[in-house]
Amino acid sequence: MAITANPQPPENRPRILVAGCGALGGAIASALLPAADVFGLRRNPDRVPPGVHGIGADLRQPDQLRDTLPADLDIIIYCLTPSSYDVQGYRDAYVAGLQNLLAALHGKPTTRLLFISSTSVYHQDDDSWVDELSPTRPVKFSGQQILAGEQLALNSGIPATIVRFSGIYGPTRRRFLDAVRRGEMNPASPGPYSNRIHEADAVAAVAHLTERALDGRPLDNCYVVSDCEPVRLDEVVEWVRQQVPCSAPAAGARTAGRAGSKQCRNRRLLDTGFRFRYPDYRAGYGEMIRRQSGPA
Repeated sequence: MAITANPQPPENRPRILVAGCGALGGAIASALLPAADVFGLRRNPDRVPPGVHGIGADLRQPDQLRDTLPADLDIIIYCLTPSSYDVQGYRDAYVAGLQNLLAALHGKPTTRLLFISSTSVYHQDDDSWVDELSPTRPVKFSGQQILAGEQLALNSGIPATIVRFSGIYGPTRRRFLDAVRRGEMNPASPGPYSNRIHEADAVAAVAHLTERALDGRPLDNCYVVSDCEPVRLDEVVEWVRQQVPCSAPAAGARTAGRAGSKQCRNRRLLDTGFRFRYPDYRAGYGEMIRRQSGPA
């Protein structure tokens, strides 16, 4: 989804930095073209998408950020993933990297900072509904570090919006679907509630919120970005088994979810006018199955 805007003279085009221009950040950067000048920051700038201005720097290394950031940025989208899945990896990605970026900006004015976060900051495990106002007391180090990054963004002095994605899936993120087909998923019934967002809708939501910021329309400080149907894990697995040939559950197949049991409410996002291309798991996984059928 490309951001929609009237053509602007080059000197009037918005300037957007995507800090962390990997798979997800790169897709977001591409969606913001051609209505803005988009800069993608990553360690290997040659791997940013076509049309995006590559900036080579490691956010973990403050010296690399000096004199590399473009001037007069309108929007910064902070979209990092950990380089290692331990405490230090999460802290580097969500806290230290943002601290270094903010320091390198030297107080330069920016319209909006969008911080890409996760619904893993929620601790609820009782099937309850959660939204932007729900308590966040994560028990895992990953959620704790992501929440610390959120607070840093909100206290940065730049108007900030937190974007909390639930589990992202899609054509480039097939792990769950492939696991079901191989017989590696066998959740108990009733299973925990699960929440997900198709990667195309994740990208579109960030583009939508960015467009609102550039247009001067109000933004809240946090949005839950999850599709419209939280669903029990065993129901999703059974539905997939009905759609496509799957291997029988193997010994040692996973029997539970990874993120507790809660239901993510997306009403605040819908109230901005955003509409999902894939409002539920059937729409998203159904298209993936139709496009790539065959043996598990």
